[in-house]
Amino acid sequence: MAATDFKDYYAVLGVAKTADASAVKKAYRRLARKYHPDMNPGDRAAEAKFKEVNEAYEVLSDPDKRQQYDRFGQYWQQGGRASGGAGAAGAGAGGFDFSQYSDFDEFIETLLGNMGGGSRSSRTANDWSSNSRSSGFGGGFEDFASYGRGASNSKAAGGSTRSLDRDATLTLSFSEAFHGAQKRLNIGSEIVSVRIPPGAKSGSRVRVKGKGNRDGYGRRGDLYLNVDLQVHSFFQFDGDKLTCEVPIAPDEAVLGTQIQVPTPDGSVTVNIPAGIRAGQSLRLRGKGWPSPKTKKRGDQLVKIAIAIPSAPSDAERQLYQQLGQCRSANPRADLDRVSL
Repeated sequence: MAATDFKDYYAVLGVAKTADASAVKKAYRRLARKYHPDMNPGDRAAEAKFKEVNEAYEVLSDPDKRQQYDRFGQYWQQGGRASGGAGAAGAGAGGFDFSQYSDFDEFIETLLGNMGGGSRSSRTANDWSSNSRSSGFGGGFEDFASYGRGASNSKAAGGSTRSLDRDATLTLSFSEAFHGAQKRLNIGSEIVSVRIPPGAKSGSRVRVKGKGNRDGYGRRGDLYLNVDLQVHSFFQFDGDKLTCEVPIAPDEAVLGTQIQVPTPDGSVTVNIPAGIRAGQSLRLRGKGWPSPKTKKRGDQLVKIAIAIPSAPSDAERQLYQQLGQCRSANPRADLDRVSL
């Protein structure tokens, strides 16, 4: 974070530096309620203030982050990370050990004094950061300058790549996933607005650029939302195919019929052929789930189940008895030839 970007988080929340955790939390709740986007629809200034309040609370509510913030000031992220153990324990950018210094300015003063650069009053951290390359000092000092300003690559001072991307789970109803939806999510201390395109399924990943984790250089990764669909009472998925199960009566299975079958955008008339068997599926072309890439609808598969009455009426029982007496085929005739 550059010096010009430094934010006084205590001033943002309107609390003293000696404020305890309870006072910080109380101030945050008051300001978060005041500037919440739902309380100030369309007010960009309030939304910016809300984000600033959340950023301040995220630091001051965390004892470790607050300690580093109080200790290193505008360089709290760099100093805290270096003293926390990137690479060797206590070693920071360029191999320096921050843990032996009370604050970042003391480190700069000691460094410049060792190199003949004078006292803190003659050269500041910003002077060192901007002039290190032209001064003829190489190696670790260039690394340190990049660390202080913000490097252009994705590696920390210790050399290990740190991913700034983050994952979160997004639960959608079948209706939201089918039609698409605009969602407002609480991600950490930030409210993120996300547009979900039609056709999301469980396992889908939605990328939201620039809403991931931050690093000390001002860079930010992406947010990946893992979609989880709520269970539906009728529709299910079999791979990419939308499926459902529809019961029909025994007489409908024998004689054939027409029935109404629900689809995601309304019921359609389906012809049930005579002699259909339980477990067979009928295909409704173009009535399934939309593809986020092609925008086209897939097919819906209708699996047939034959519903046997569990408590037939006397009239039904008599008719089934008559049917059994005049039945011409034995459905188990082939079982006589079954053997190992």
